[in-house]
Amino acid sequence: MSDRIRIAVVDDHPMFRDGVIHVLRTSKLFDVVGEGSCATDAVNLAKTQHPEVMLLDVSMPGGGIEAATAIAAQDPDVRVVMLTVSEQEEDVAAALQAGARGYMLKGTSGSDLIRIVQSVHRGESYITPGLAARLLTVMQQSSKTRQEKNVLSDLTLREEQVLDQVSRGLTNKEIANSLNLSEKTVKHYMTTIMQKLNVRNRVEAVLQFRTKVTG
Repeated sequence: MSDRIRIAVVDDHPMFRDGVIHVLRTSKLFDVVGEGSCATDAVNLAKTQHPEVMLLDVSMPGGGIEAATAIAAQDPDVRVVMLTVSEQEEDVAAALQAGARGYMLKGTSGSDLIRIVQSVHRGESYITPGLAARLLTVMQQSSKTRQEKNVLSDLTLREEQVLDQVSRGLTNKEIANSLNLSEKTVKHYMTTIMQKLNVRNRVEAVLQFRTKVTG
């Protein structure tokens, strides 16, 4: 059985899409199981081909973020990565809220593309560093309009342990094994953590945690 990563690429620019697919196939680390040019193609590919990772453009017909939302509801095991020219913080935030595991720019090199897709496949999250810094700044500014206290202080010791491991890129299963918990319990902890931190997803929770650690 092949240990290659099953991947699909959806972008409405054929030359760019062909280039990405060429990079993936040349690496011999991926099986490209489908390609498309719009949100409908993306949702259909997720349903029929069940790729492990799917690359989506934000601005394709039908909307990449809309496609990511539909895919997350239909098949949450598909790890969506946005590959786009958009550097707008609102697009990054919307993509993460829609369930995307990664957000990178089209200027990314072929070698970095391969590395990032592999890391997302392992369960990690990725945002182009410059965009992550800007998104964190926006979050920090927004947080000033909320409580002036450090919301991380509301976390229990166990919740901080779970969040620390999430920040290291571990999956729920790996965290469960490390802390001698069930995977269901880890998911419950993450739900509670996100509610306490008033964030929408794991990436935003990790950004807040890293701010505390490095601040």
